[in-house]
Amino acid sequence: MIRIIGIDPGLRRTGWGVIAVDGSRLSFIACGTITSDGNDSLAERLAMLHDGLVEVIEAHRPHEAAVEDTFVNKDAVATLKLGQARGIALLVPAKAGLSVAEYAPNLIKKSVVGVGHADKAQVQAMIKVLLPKAELPSADAADALAVAVTHAHHRTARKLAG
Repeated sequence: MIRIIGIDPGLRRTGWGVIAVDGSRLSFIACGTITSDGNDSLAERLAMLHDGLVEVIEAHRPHEAAVEDTFVNKDAVATLKLGQARGIALLVPAKAGLSVAEYAPNLIKKSVVGVGHADKAQVQAMIKVLLPKAELPSADAADALAVAVTHAHHRTARKLAG
């Protein structure tokens, strides 16, 4: 059995979700959201994200990590800040010795819902079906679980592709 942490990066709210995978069986372990105060400096907010992810990884001891890719939007400043948060989301598990996979938002939605342009409500509904014991405190935590589920479905093919 392996544990996978999925991370949905954001500067204001970063979702995380940990699942266990035993063959094709998925089990919910934990999920949550790391938040930062918009009144703090960018450096302080990134440090909060870093420290929160370190705590989650130490508490749940995942074996592998998966992070959602950044999408580019019209606001270049917001995209840059999201990229910095995503950098922390990649760095923390890598520094903990985990392999880190990255998945595009459309692939995550397609893997979980079956449609690449599903909305958040559809993703949350399918996460409840796939992980019936999951308690979803936020949409960000549900999205992070979706990232972990996507990795569980694609990890063998990724290893074979090497």
